[in-house]
Amino acid sequence: LANLHEGGAVLRRRSAAPEAGALTMVTGSAALAVVKGLGATPDLLFQSLFLALGATAVIAKIADRDTSNKDNEEKMPAAMRSLQIRFLAVFWMMRMADWLQGPYFYEVYSSKIIGGAQVSLDMVSKFFLVGFGVTGLLGPFVGKLVDNRGRKAGTLAFALLYTIGALSTKSSLLWVLMLGRLAGGIGTSLLFSAPESWLVGEHSKGGFDGKWLGQTFGLAYAGDSLVAISAGQLAGVAAAARGPCGPFEISVVFLAMGALIAMFQWKENVSPINSAESKGPTISDAFQVMLADKKILLVGTVQSLFEGAMYIFVLQWPPAIQSVLGSQPAPYGTMFACLMTACMVGSSLFGLLLKRSVRVETSMSVMLGTSAAALALASKVMSQAPGPNSVHLLSLAFFIFEAGVGLYFPSIGTLRSKYVPDAQKGAILSVFRIPLNLIVIIAFMSAGKLGVSGALAVSATTLLCACLAQVALSKEGLKHDAAKRVAERRAAAESKAAAQKLAAA
Repeated sequence: LANLHEGGAVLRRRSAAPEAGALTMVTGSAALAVVKGLGATPDLLFQSLFLALGATAVIAKIADRDTSNKDNEEKMPAAMRSLQIRFLAVFWMMRMADWLQGPYFYEVYSSKIIGGAQVSLDMVSKFFLVGFGVTGLLGPFVGKLVDNRGRKAGTLAFALLYTIGALSTKSSLLWVLMLGRLAGGIGTSLLFSAPESWLVGEHSKGGFDGKWLGQTFGLAYAGDSLVAISAGQLAGVAAAARGPCGPFEISVVFLAMGALIAMFQWKENVSPINSAESKGPTISDAFQVMLADKKILLVGTVQSLFEGAMYIFVLQWPPAIQSVLGSQPAPYGTMFACLMTACMVGSSLFGLLLKRSVRVETSMSVMLGTSAAALALASKVMSQAPGPNSVHLLSLAFFIFEAGVGLYFPSIGTLRSKYVPDAQKGAILSVFRIPLNLIVIIAFMSAGKLGVSGALAVSATTLLCACLAQVALSKEGLKHDAAKRVAERRAAAESKAAAQKLAAA
């Protein structure tokens, strides 16, 4: 936009030249007025950026669309279609409630006055850490409890706990706010286990083809991107009308609607009991497997470092934006919608790169290096006094990082499926979360000393380390792929020789 401002000035100078006609003068003046208008307020600025990102996302999605085999698609059974609709209706309602609370998390807690003092960034970090810690500690136990007691009950419990967390933001009492964060942390564990487990259970009971389950999950998470973008815009409207608590209040409505649909449209299901089932690999077994294979260690390193940087970013972008805007109110909802749209662009980019046979290891290395540079730029901007281009540079850095997030999740899933053995996958993924949790806890406990600029610098550093680990994994992957090709050629040659010998006999 700064360049467009300059471009408008150039048009104006050209329009003053004798050879320029009246039409050029009008066009130049109009273009300059429009460009100045876009940046007149933060809300108009981010709305214009949202439209630009949205157009980019649409183009990327169209380019990534698979148009093959449309005529040969098998029709989904009516019972499966009904199951899909019932699941998606509840899932998207619950996800909308979750996304609504994200953009204004920082502002709703930083606006509180506790003990006669304004809540600091350090205190907001601790509020976030309470929910994060509860989710990390109780996640495995909550998952088992849901499987044993009922997935529908777990989904309804999520709605209740998240409602408690949302309503707690109306209070300025420390114990009420902490209770709300505890409830929200437990609720997050339920959100990531109960609805999906219910769908898998119903799909299994119905005896449907596995491809319909994959299609349903694909629709769920493709729609989730649109839900997140819509939530950002709706959160901005609610905050403008009701203050920072507004998005949390609106989320209660979506929680209630999702709970009502689940209550009357879902049947309860639990995990089937199998006494002969083994207990599975232990954490000790997972460590031994990881130490024996360098590639698994590198995948875990990349995952822990990137997601650690991502969690740090989640809490730092709101105060960063507010800092460069100064006294002007920050449109957190619109900015959040922009970030989610950038994330969608990144996920579409993953599909485009696959179609062009770009190795996932290579695209991940480039993405991690680019993301590290983007957050380093953001840290640099925050370490200086706000200037006329600060908001533009900061927004650009954040959008690049979020596009990287969109590329990261399908990429890391591909790498895990390639290098992490299925037999120990659950235990190994649990081990991956240990360093991730340590990174987040240390960074958030030091938030007061680091400041926004320091926290973003930490994120940039962890991303750089992840990039180095990914480069090493790419080299190991080349050796792995070469060995696999040799083994396949040897097996093909042996099979051909055996067939020739049989034919000769």
